[in-house]
Amino acid sequence: MGSKGQMSVELILIIGFTLIIILGIASFFGEDLELSQAMTAARSGAIEGANTDSFAIYPEKEFENAIKNYHRTISPSNIKIIEIDYINKGSNAKYNKTLIQLQITASSPNILDSGDRNVLGDRINFYAKKSICESFHTSNQTNTMYNPAFSNRYMFTTVDVKWV
Repeated sequence: MGSKGQMSVELILIIGFTLIIILGIASFFGEDLELSQAMTAARSGAIEGANTDSFAIYPEKEFENAIKNYHRTISPSNIKIIEIDYINKGSNAKYNKTLIQLQITASSPNILDSGDRNVLGDRINFYAKKSICESFHTSNQTNTMYNPAFSNRYMFTTVDVKWV
C-alpha cells in the first residue's frame, strides 16, 4: 500500500511542474502571438491603402484637395508594399503599453514626386493603423486618424513610408 501512495504524490508533482511550465510558455507565446496578429493586420491594412491609392479612390473632400494640390495622385498607379518593419520603443507610461513604431516600405516606379509620395504614404499608414484597431476592436480608444493604434498590450505609431 505504501508504494501506491508514493506513486500518486510523484504523479501529482510531475503534473504540477508540467502545468507550471506550460503556463509560463503560453504567456510568453501569447505576447508574440498578439504582436504577430497586429503585424498581420498592419500588412493587410497597408495593402488596402496601397490598393486604394493604386485605384485613385478618394472620398469627395480628399478628391478636391488632390485635384488642387496633388494632381498625379488622382490617376491610377502601381504601388507595392515591400515590407513592414517595427521597432520596439519600450514602455509608454501614459498608456501603460509597449510602443511599437512601424516602418512601411513601398515601391511605385511611376510616382516620383516627393509630395505625391507623402500623400500616398499617409494613406497607407492610415489604413495600416486602422486595420490594427479593427483587428483588436480598439477603434473607440483612439482618434479619427487611428494615431496611435492600440492592441491589448501594444500601441502602434508609424513613421513616413519609405519609398524605394
